[in-house]
Amino acid sequence: MEKQPLIVIAGPTAAGKSALAVELALRIGGEIISADSMQVYRGMDIGSAKITKEETRGVPHHLIDVLEPTEEFNVYIFQQMAKRALREIYGNGHIPIVCGGTGFYIQALLYDIDFTGTAEDPAYREELSAIAKARGNAALHRMLEAVDPEAAAEIHENNVKRVIRALEYFRAAGEKISEHNRKERGKESPYAFHYAVLDTDRPALYARIDRRVDQMMEAGFLDEVRILKARGCTEKMTSMQGLGYRELLSYLGGGYPDLAAAVSAVKQNTRHFSKRQLTWFRRERNVRWMWLPDYAYDSGRLADELENELRSEGILRGTFPEIQKG
Repeated sequence: MEKQPLIVIAGPTAAGKSALAVELALRIGGEIISADSMQVYRGMDIGSAKITKEETRGVPHHLIDVLEPTEEFNVYIFQQMAKRALREIYGNGHIPIVCGGTGFYIQALLYDIDFTGTAEDPAYREELSAIAKARGNAALHRMLEAVDPEAAAEIHENNVKRVIRALEYFRAAGEKISEHNRKERGKESPYAFHYAVLDTDRPALYARIDRRVDQMMEAGFLDEVRILKARGCTEKMTSMQGLGYRELLSYLGGGYPDLAAAVSAVKQNTRHFSKRQLTWFRRERNVRWMWLPDYAYDSGRLADELENELRSEGILRGTFPEIQKG
């Protein structure tokens, strides 16, 4: 059976992925699936750099504003929701464009990673959570490093849920989760895909990150976090683990001496996160790297290049129903 087309536009935060995805979608009859762990939540607009209605230019976007901040979201839930979106997009006769910076989510969809058979152990999970609370995230992370150094290198110590899941998997399966993921990555994708990753030099990327954080603060990011806190959102929730949300929530609870220190931490942590994103994408197979300075950071020029490549590779065949521009 002929494989269906799937386009991926990935890269570090603040690289300009969303603008490129919209530009390409308008040219080829595309609909966009967000591969972002925070944009899925309603009321979390500023800190997640959620695309606005005007910025979508009428292009349908999926997996945005579909959950409440109190709800759980993880790679398995993303995979199931994204598969439903794919069926809808193909049914419309359009091309799906997966856009985001969460590499594991993209990988899970692109290679249809199997998450079944990894039994959960609530009692062990509670035990690990207690260790993190009593001894700190770093102590829990060292436990993972002892049994699965590769997974520990990939998962930040503050991502307690993923650290716990990796330890839980090792205990239940008797296998490193990094080994499991490597086997799954070795599978052939069920899609005819084109995987583009945006990149630029570090000083330029870091300047874009710092500028974006400043713009978020000017747009009322702190008030957004205040509202979420008033609604009962706490640091234990998945939604509040997002960059910026975690630091500003901590600031509101007295965790930073002043707002400037919290904002500085947001910028620093986001820069570090961008490095981890790029490290992830460099391990992926069949990736087309696009060096932004070569295109003067112009989404139109990037879209020109991608469209030509998609047609030359045979991923785009014929014409597709036009997206009604908003």
